[in-house]
Amino acid sequence: MFAESKAYSGFSVDDLGRAKEFYGGTLGLRVTEEEAMPVLRLHLPGGTQVLVYPKDDHEPATFTILNFTVDDIDKAVDELTARGIGLERYEGFDADDRGIVRSTERGMPSIAWFKDPAGNILSVLDESAS
Repeated sequence: MFAESKAYSGFSVDDLGRAKEFYGGTLGLRVTEEEAMPVLRLHLPGGTQVLVYPKDDHEPATFTILNFTVDDIDKAVDELTARGIGLERYEGFDADDRGIVRSTERGMPSIAWFKDPAGNILSVLDESAS
C-alpha cells in the first residue's frame, strides 16, 4: 500500500528555538522553519527530512530517535564534546572512558549516545568499525 509513498519521521521538543540552535548551530544541519505552522525541518544528506515540532507537554524519548553514521567515531565524539555535548552511558553497555561503546561483535557498530536540549536521545555510530 505504501511501497511508493514518501515518508518522513518526526519528534517533539519543548523549545523550538533551542532545537533550531542545537540542530542547526551546534550539529551543523540545514534547518528550515515552516511558515504555516511552528515546526522545523531537519534536512539530512540524501534528501531525508525530519519534522521537529513543539509540544507543551513534551516528554523526552526514552529511545534513540536519530542516528548519525560517521566514518570516525573518535573524531565525532571529540567534536561533540568540544561543542559542550556530554555523552550518555547506559546500563548493559560497556563504554570506554570517552563514552564510546566499542564494537566487539562482527556486524555491530561502535556507538555513542547524546541528548538534544529537549532530552531526546541521539547517537553517532561508526559502521566501518563493525
